[in-house]
Amino acid sequence: MYKILIADDHPLFREAICNVISSGFPGSELLETCDLDSALTLAQEHDDLDLILLDLNMPGMHGLNGLITLRNDSPSIPVVIVSAEEDKQVVLQAITYGAVGFITKSSPRAQMTEAIVQILDGNVYLPSDIIRANRTITRRNPEEYPISPELLYALTRKQLLVLERMAKGESNKQIAYHLEIAETTVKAHVSAILRKLNVHNRVQAILSASDVDFSAYLRR
Repeated sequence: MYKILIADDHPLFREAICNVISSGFPGSELLETCDLDSALTLAQEHDDLDLILLDLNMPGMHGLNGLITLRNDSPSIPVVIVSAEEDKQVVLQAITYGAVGFITKSSPRAQMTEAIVQILDGNVYLPSDIIRANRTITRRNPEEYPISPELLYALTRKQLLVLERMAKGESNKQIAYHLEIAETTVKAHVSAILRKLNVHNRVQAILSASDVDFSAYLRR
């Protein structure tokens, strides 16, 4: 059972996301609000929240500024953006500013549930089309997350396999299943990958790897 705050100014969408959570996570306690100020207050009053689902465009948000304010006020509570916004740069900026996931309101119910599962399991969630688009983004900003062949050659074969699946948007649980290893082993590989690639988080690693031809490194 989880305690989750849903912050969105559209009553019909709040009702829809409440139904998604109630079905996927029976017994969870749900709090609702419709603006940033009350979301900040509730986050202070309920510091045991497991997750905040935050609309990007509700009153008081001013775009990503509201996310930054919430993260500064309640840094221990994970925040997921749930928005109709699908601009790829906005999605990646939200992760950069501290969101642990971005769920588009156009997502099917099953996809929303899977996204929340991944996030509650401690993973960062990005829509699959955003991950596929990272190739274009990285080419426009090649200096933002540089990666050299030397850094890739420093990875073991198993770490390369894990990174390849990270770049496809798979969660630790999915990677463990496909590579037939324990999830704790995947987490250890991810930590080693971040360290060896000199990046700070999973999203930066994904961006770094979006242009990599893994077959060339796995043939060695």
